[in-house]
Amino acid sequence: MKHNNNPVFPEGFLWGASSAAWQVEGATLEDGRTQAIIDLNSQTKKPFADNSIAADHYHHYKEDVALMKECGFTSYRFGISWSRVIPAADRKVNPKGIEFYNNLINELKAAGIEPIVTIYHYDMPCWVDEKYGG
Repeated sequence: MKHNNNPVFPEGFLWGASSAAWQVEGATLEDGRTQAIIDLNSQTKKPFADNSIAADHYHHYKEDVALMKECGFTSYRFGISWSRVIPAADRKVNPKGIEFYNNLINELKAAGIEPIVTIYHYDMPCWVDEKYGG
């Protein structure tokens, strides 16, 4: 078997990073976001910090995107916090949640970084668990 000692990634290959909302955003009870089951779980991990602050991406996404650009990322796969965009059983969309993700996506696009979005990464709103059993 012959090995290629000089591999070349294809044109357009996406270099980047990924995160889950609960891992990086923080601001778990700000701007209309309600608790998710992962928030409750993270609070049981004493003496470690819970996810209420995390990396504080919610307040520092612009600096985070600038670092991604500096590192040469061409993509960022991130999760949208369900509890941030649909915080209650009435299913009304939270404008502040949409605004945050819209601003993040615009910042990524302006930096030449392709956003790749997921909707669920262990952050089911507590209201969904209570109303539907998960």
